[in-house]
Amino acid sequence: MKTSENKNYLETLKERAKKSHVYRKYQLTGLIIARLLNDEKHKSLYIKLAKEHNNQHLLGIAKDVSERKKIQNKGGYFMRVLSKTHPYLLKKRAEK
Repeated sequence: MKTSENKNYLETLKERAKKSHVYRKYQLTGLIIARLLNDEKHKSLYIKLAKEHNNQHLLGIAKDVSERKKIQNKGGYFMRVLSKTHPYLLKKRAEK
């Protein structure tokens, strides 16, 4: 009996892990940016940027980048645009 209970519990934990746990607005913004840029690997970076900076401004840049068809690495291009247009955003992170 104990083995089946443990198995069910582990399956429940696996199902819970698949669901998104968003508690703050900046977390949702970061996840939206990651989806727009097709860059789920770096979602924690986008969440951190959204936490520290203007969410609407970051979303605007991400939407602009996502609409460009010729760009293959949209996440890299997004960071490049950020570093060119708003160098203070990324310098602050580097100085810490």
